[in-house]
Amino acid sequence: MEYYELHPVTPQERFIGKAVEVMRSGGVIIYPTDTIYGFGCDIFNKEALERIYYIKQDAGTKLFSFICHDLKDISKYARVSD
Repeated sequence: MEYYELHPVTPQERFIGKAVEVMRSGGVIIYPTDTIYGFGCDIFNKEALERIYYIKQDAGTKLFSFICHDLKDISKYARVSD
């Protein structure tokens, strides 16, 4: 396990790149939000999703939320009406 602390205003690109590398290789990242810690992974990697269920001690009954680059990206994953 690796730990990187990103500066909130000027995050180092190499650390962001490390997080992307972890997710692309099937790993899971943990990141703080304003209220709790969130888990991140490649949403197309079934093993990574199962790993998050395992970490959260969930049998796959709760839904996940996901983050898109911008609003245009949502249409790749869901049907959206104007």
